Amino acid sequence: MYDDILVPTDGSDSSAAAVEEAVAIADGTAATVHVLYVVDAGTEMAGAGEGALAPQLTKTLEDEAESALDDATARAERSDVTYERLTREGVPHEAIAAVSAEIGSDLVVMGASGRSGVKERLLGTTTDRVVRTVDASVLIARP
Repeated sequence: MYDDILVPTDGSDSSAAAVEEAVAIADGTAATVHVLYVVDAGTEMAGAGEGALAPQLTKTLEDEAESALDDATARAERSDVTYERLTREGVPHEAIAAVSAEIGSDLVVMGASGRSGVKERLLGTTTDRVVRTVDASVLIARP
């Protein structure tokens, strides 16, 4: 039914539930699960100043991305599901929509909430924005 399933992850419990759903849907089919980590441009820009903080922040963000992708792809490997690891930099909902279009995803599987703070809750979640901007069906998973 699905050929390309996009699952954005941020390493949260909610995105882990999304990975589980995506892998379960792809299991036993020829579908590819595209696991995406978006390095939030706002977070990276906050540390782009001079001094010792900028390199440390970049390293921390890279480590977070690798850890989240490692966890997600390990789950796909346990089920022998074909997967692709992707990392993008940008505004999360915009990057997710762009990758969805780029790979021609049939389905986007996302967590109901991620590592968002007060600002995200006031302005609308990444998941809400993705639902409004992608052409593919969106499945929202809860932990």
